[in-house]
Amino acid sequence: MQTDFLRDWLVDKYEELEQRTLKAIEQLNETQLNWLPNESSNSIANLIVHIRGNIVERVSTGILHKELVRDRESEFDQMHVGKDELISLWRDTLAELISTTRAMTPEQFVETQQVRNKTRTHADVLLQVATHISEHAGQMLYIAKICLDDGYKTTTIPKRK
Repeated sequence: MQTDFLRDWLVDKYEELEQRTLKAIEQLNETQLNWLPNESSNSIANLIVHIRGNIVERVSTGILHKELVRDRESEFDQMHVGKDELISLWRDTLAELISTTRAMTPEQFVETQQVRNKTRTHADVLLQVATHISEHAGQMLYIAKICLDDGYKTTTIPKRK
């Protein structure tokens, strides 16, 4: 396994997702961050809390062997979280993920953990985390676009003409 390539790719992806999401969050007010598009959808606050729970379960517990307990169901309860608290939670969550990934040895990438009764390598888990964050980041960006309409500022690098 080419762990240097994988490590660099994952860290770049996590940093990009952190920054793009922060750019969207910073455009929104607290009400918009806690707004539910409909009864079957989640707010940006829910999505950040949910991503944090996923990383606690897969990385903090699964890779770092910390004794943490996740209450997945509560991540989807209607909640109101302050903007500063959400930004801090997002930054702290991604900082732990990035520092853990940067510090991993080639041997750690091939170690395994149980995920939903299936044995997975830590490399597989970290790729799944990147996918999971990407999926929910897309939802967060879309919610920001809905809330801000024409006032939404893109979080991507503008194309050169």
